[in-house]
Amino acid sequence: MTAPAHPGAAPVLDRLRAQTAFELASIFRNGEQIMVTILMPLVALVALAAFDVVDLARADGPRVDLVAPGVLAMGVMAAAFTSPAIATSFDRRGGVLRLLATTPLGRVGLLGGKVCAVLVLQAVQAVVLGGVAVGLGWRPAPLEVLVAAGVGVLGTAVFTALAMLVAGTLRFEAVLALANILLIALTLVGGVLVPTDWLPGVGGEIARLLPSGALGEALRGAFGDGVAWRDIVTLLGWTGLLTWATNRTFRWS
Repeated sequence: MTAPAHPGAAPVLDRLRAQTAFELASIFRNGEQIMVTILMPLVALVALAAFDVVDLARADGPRVDLVAPGVLAMGVMAAAFTSPAIATSFDRRGGVLRLLATTPLGRVGLLGGKVCAVLVLQAVQAVVLGGVAVGLGWRPAPLEVLVAAGVGVLGTAVFTALAMLVAGTLRFEAVLALANILLIALTLVGGVLVPTDWLPGVGGEIARLLPSGALGEALRGAFGDGVAWRDIVTLLGWTGLLTWATNRTFRWS
């Protein structure tokens, strides 16, 4: 028997690319993930921008100018939180995380593949949702798109950290319920689809302190009057806090 011509593990980038492709294939094979990450934001975009199902009379300009940034924020939350939380929790319950962590891929490579898959999924979201919004009359400037992309990356960091926190600490059944409930709750009352100052009483200030409200406001600012520093600081603060908590509590099995 002769030894392999190239013994040892594949290069790091090859391992990361393979894991990313595996994660993406898992997402696009799962109808529920497609419904949550693409179809739900798409339905919200068309329903709110093209039909008078919700009173948006306080908005300046066309309805789609207000709705599109909020729907993009909803898409970031769905792709970076709901989808990886459920998938990671499922892998953890089946022992996949524990086994993969002992392979040359390692824990960093495993998490890196999940993050890369989320970013690719969000690129697909941006093309689909942005394309439909443009079809409905949305006309963002190129610089606004670049600023919004930076905000989107920051939002992705926040919600991916939250996804790993719940997936690494709770039982699968609890993660499944919490991921969907939290997405709906934050979308409806967390300052995502409409400005936080439209919420009654102190609800607006509370919502803006949440990662959902800060992300929604930052994206509306990116496509409007500019991003407020308080929203960036809020998102950075949540990223640091959730990452710290995840590092201390995540269980691989």
